Amino acid sequence: MSSENTTPDASVQAKVQAFQKDAGRIREEIGKMIVGQRDIINGVIQVMLAGGNVLLEGVPGLGKTMLVRTLSEALGLNFSRIQFTPDLMPTDIVGATIIVEGEDRQKHFKFERGPIFSNIVLADEVNRATPKTQSAMLEAMQERSVTVGKETYKLDDPFFVLATQNPLEMEGTYPLPEAQLDRFLFKLVVKFPDLDELHSIMERTTQVSHPEVNPVIDKARLLEMKRFAREVPVARHVQDYALRILQGTHPEHPGAPEITRKYVRFGSSPRGAQAIMTTARVRALIEGRFNVSCEDVRRSAQNALRHRVILNFEGEAEGVSTDTIVQKIIEATPEST
Repeated sequence: MSSENTTPDASVQAKVQAFQKDAGRIREEIGKMIVGQRDIINGVIQVMLAGGNVLLEGVPGLGKTMLVRTLSEALGLNFSRIQFTPDLMPTDIVGATIIVEGEDRQKHFKFERGPIFSNIVLADEVNRATPKTQSAMLEAMQERSVTVGKETYKLDDPFFVLATQNPLEMEGTYPLPEAQLDRFLFKLVVKFPDLDELHSIMERTTQVSHPEVNPVIDKARLLEMKRFAREVPVARHVQDYALRILQGTHPEHPGAPEITRKYVRFGSSPRGAQAIMTTARVRALIEGRFNVSCEDVRRSAQNALRHRVILNFEGEAEGVSTDTIVQKIIEATPEST
């Protein structure tokens, strides 16, 4: 099954249809609370089923926090929220070792777990905390574990971090370190709703009754869907297409387009290609296919690379967006060599 045109057998096709149906049920349940933002909802579902973390950027009040809370309710998972502030400490996230007195009146050390020990963690306004506190999330996001002193504690599976941040030009924010940005599979930009969507928001939030969100799948089914997504085959030429898009983000690469050489300082790490391929697999299943197409790669590339491209001084001075650069790279990269 190495070709885009491979036809899966009946049992595999049944699994694909079940995956597509359950992903649709999750999306519909979230849609009870969240008006519009279809691309954002699809992106969050893709990342979650790919086993990664997602960063949402947008001004306050656009429903980012509501989206995460609704997702946890639709999946019936444990949920915790961490409000990032300038005085937040790393121990407020991972927990701390404290002295407690037992029934025998003897004192001993006990590790008190922090809010990071949950299935879905909302890191709200993550860029309002200092870099020291932001870095406390790194091990948990990458290794799915927390180390305190000499002890390492494994986090439960599934574990999904959804962080929100305000645009960096707003007061009281700290740019996220590149190492931490690289831990997010996707960065999704939440846009302001249009007039019809604003009317729907008013109707849903200013009335006495509110929509009720119910669990549509359980933890075991979610883990099963994550494992199945890893089995989707990728043809060599499709993977090659994703890697050539990745190479196009590096200004020193001979195949990079002019806009990259002019405005980019550093291109994406290999994690960018990993993010493209893992989420493209999920997208293929959501579309009802057991193979990854070049279109899946294109649709994932923007969200996977926008936060992994570092502009040079000229790019920042001229206000060039990484979205524009990534789009130009995609347009300049042929599907086949």
